Amino acid sequence: MRGFPFFLLILFSSYLFSQTSNDELVEVKEIIPDIVLDLRYNTTNNFVHQKLYSTDVCLLSYGAVKGLKAVQDSLRKLGLGLKIFDGYRPRAIQWLLWEIFPNPIYVADPATGSKHNRGGAVDLTIVNLSTGQQLDMGTDFDHFGPEAGHDYTNLPPDVLQNRAFLKSMMQNVGGFIPYTSEWWHYDYPPGSSYPLLDFQMK
Repeated sequence: MRGFPFFLLILFSSYLFSQTSNDELVEVKEIIPDIVLDLRYNTTNNFVHQKLYSTDVCLLSYGAVKGLKAVQDSLRKLGLGLKIFDGYRPRAIQWLLWEIFPNPIYVADPATGSKHNRGGAVDLTIVNLSTGQQLDMGTDFDHFGPEAGHDYTNLPPDVLQNRAFLKSMMQNVGGFIPYTSEWWHYDYPPGSSYPLLDFQMK
């Protein structure tokens, strides 16, 4: 009988957790505490050289975070983990990026919106959890050129292997879809039908 209240507590907690809709924005760190964040738009270390975010909190749709958690759980067994460069992005920021660099290959047209604006896209890489060192992917995040594409093969074998490893983990474990022109960008498939958001992170 003493175990009965504990069972109810577990059942109630599971019930509350299951009530989160897959398109609801959630804080990634609350579900994956050991994921590494390097939100480049919260710094000047990005292609516009401006600090665009006022917080280093990373939000994504709950469905996307569940996929990331599956990837992180698998990588952790190898001493590795994910590092996120960007997740949910307010639509107002998308307009600013478009004004600076209106190239639809690398910056989605805010008129139709980016999957980032829906909480359904994430930019990331893989790191060694003990050292924090990133696996060599050949280019930095937001390198706008053919070298960043998945089809570009004029790279050292270890770089090609690292990109293939990230792609395999995100596709086969997390259920994400890679974006051809950017090795770091992955889409959560249902995210394309989620509403465009302009929720400002604080």
